[in-house]
Amino acid sequence: MNNSVTQNILRFVFLVLVQIAIFNNINFLGYINPYPYVLFIILFPIGDNKALLLALSFLLGISIDMFCNSGGMHAASCVTIAYLRPWILQSIFGLAYEYNAVKVVKAAFGQRLLYTTILVFSHHLLLFFLESFNFSDIIYILKKTLFSGAFTVLLCIILITLFSVKRR
Repeated sequence: MNNSVTQNILRFVFLVLVQIAIFNNINFLGYINPYPYVLFIILFPIGDNKALLLALSFLLGISIDMFCNSGGMHAASCVTIAYLRPWILQSIFGLAYEYNAVKVVKAAFGQRLLYTTILVFSHHLLLFFLESFNFSDIIYILKKTLFSGAFTVLLCIILITLFSVKRR
């Protein structure tokens, strides 16, 4: 089996298990709920099949939904950011994305931070809107998105940096 395939399978399983066992139990001040499982979508290889990414994103989200009893909110959020990912990559990395020369782990810190931030905040905004499903709760949705998103971005950047240092 290809090394990339094995690595993605292990990343998928690891992130789902860590999300379920550890991060689903964190609810700090009612606003901070980290969701680092989106790291799978963030780190999915750029040149790989986009339909496969959408299918795996759905599988990732529905796996989290089954353990959270959340009725498809995570699946919808994951599929949405997986769908938006090519446009976000193209806007941040430009020509490097066109030539499939982008590796998120090896990208400049600013690009990596911007890419991760956009995907995480998009995921969280949709997730918390679907959780509330009420426009009158917009302040609560934005607060929860801001605090959980910031914590998740910080966690993702730390994890990306740790794993990239290990490989060098």
